[in-house]
Amino acid sequence: MAVLDWFSNPNCGAPGISEAKGVATIGCLEPLFANVVVALTALVGVALFIMLIIGGYGFLFSGGDQKKLEKARGTLTAAITGVVVIVVAYLILRTIQLFTGVDVTQFTIPTQ
Repeated sequence: MAVLDWFSNPNCGAPGISEAKGVATIGCLEPLFANVVVALTALVGVALFIMLIIGGYGFLFSGGDQKKLEKARGTLTAAITGVVVIVVAYLILRTIQLFTGVDVTQFTIPTQ
């Protein structure tokens, strides 16, 4: 999914493109929603990477301390659980698309 340009969307109130002449319309929610999803996906990837680094660092430098070891294990478990939840959610959306033929991963607002 790529970042959408506000002014290339004919449903958004870009100057000279829509009848509204620069006034935002309900069609502006489509690129806004798409850009938020892209940003959140990137943020989740960065958070996963940071959690894996912190958990691995905790394992390496626990020094046999059981509390530090359990904390590192919890961090890694949370990171992996989060990724599994995100992947399963995506697979559920794709399964819905396979069985119904409706692409639920695309956000569009009907104009009429």
